[in-house]
Amino acid sequence: MRYTSAAIETLIEEFAKLPGIGRKTAQRLTMHMLHEPPEYARRLSGALLDVKEKVVRCSVCQNVTDRDADPCYICRSTGRDRSVICIVESPSDVLAFEKTGHYKGQYHVLHGVISPLDGIGPDDIRIHELLSRLGEKHQPVPVKEVVLALNPTVEGETTSLYISRLLKPYGICVTRIARGIPVGAELEFIDEATLSRAMEGRSAV
Repeated sequence: MRYTSAAIETLIEEFAKLPGIGRKTAQRLTMHMLHEPPEYARRLSGALLDVKEKVVRCSVCQNVTDRDADPCYICRSTGRDRSVICIVESPSDVLAFEKTGHYKGQYHVLHGVISPLDGIGPDDIRIHELLSRLGEKHQPVPVKEVVLALNPTVEGETTSLYISRLLKPYGICVTRIARGIPVGAELEFIDEATLSRAMEGRSAV
């Protein structure tokens, strides 16, 4: 069903292009916008434009930051451990670690993983920026550990293996985050690969 208003139909089609948004959800969002005051729409459109015009990648860690706040606040912080760099796939992964409040080191965002089937190779993600960062001789604190925190997919494993091999000549300790059974899960519903990794990564109590 199409609406009699071309403007409404156009907005529905644009909302429906967003990931995870189907036509019904797009219709609800459009109706919501229709009943909001014009100032609300102006703020929303302004925020969308700001994201495209003001957000850049941090010149150090490649995480997202504002153009007038580069390097990002994590890289500028004097309270972070600069000897440890955690490698993640996307900016959303940085948010996930920051929410825990446990990790206090630095980050490096790859903005993707190696995926030959999708035509994505090492040159298409931010690996060269990582190597340049590690090769800087005048760093205030030398990097002693690189933590691989990529998703446990075939592409994530391939990328982790590739990076670990690249870093061998640097003499840096390369580790990876532990994998196992999530809190609250029941063993009978856990897949074999996760159970195997949990057993291999067992520790003393």
